[in-house]
Amino acid sequence: MSANVLQHLKNRRTIYALDRDIKLGNDELVSLIQNTIKQAPSSFNSQSSRAVILLGKNQDRVWEIAKETLKAIVPADAYPATDAKLSGFQAAYGTVLFYEDQGVVADLQEKFAPYAENFPIWSEHSTGMAQLAVWTALAEHGIGASLQHYNPLIDDKVQAEWNIPSSWKLRAQMPFGSIVNPAGEKEYMDDKDRFRVFA
Repeated sequence: MSANVLQHLKNRRTIYALDRDIKLGNDELVSLIQNTIKQAPSSFNSQSSRAVILLGKNQDRVWEIAKETLKAIVPADAYPATDAKLSGFQAAYGTVLFYEDQGVVADLQEKFAPYAENFPIWSEHSTGMAQLAVWTALAEHGIGASLQHYNPLIDDKVQAEWNIPSSWKLRAQMPFGSIVNPAGEKEYMDDKDRFRVFA
């Protein structure tokens, strides 16, 4: 692995304090995200990953949906903390919604029946790789991000708001923007507890 690739992976951190002062324009951002997902691997080259890129008023709206949804289920005395957290994501420049197309998964299950039970698992691998790839690409451009999972709570409202195909399954949300506060030091577990090498 080149030093540059490793450094970009190190730079990819969870950043919660985000703002909207980024250097890339919308066209550049969209192109970066789209092309990065295109290059992410998928089993059988299924290309099952899908993405919805929300900017401007759409960025605000997705987190309003999350607030409306969570307010209905979080105890009233605990909701202010939830609202503050969601407002932090809303303050970001944009959000990528990561989906996996279940129609693609079902087609592969039918075509390759001996592996049928594995395709949903491999689909999860695909979205994970797409998420890491986008997160790292954003970090390379000095853009911070975090990965959130308010699915399936927000799925139906989000699907209705942006007319998302019913076969698309929401897997994660990635708010991104300029970095207000960088991540702190990261601790790593001991290599001997994590790796086995046989040479």
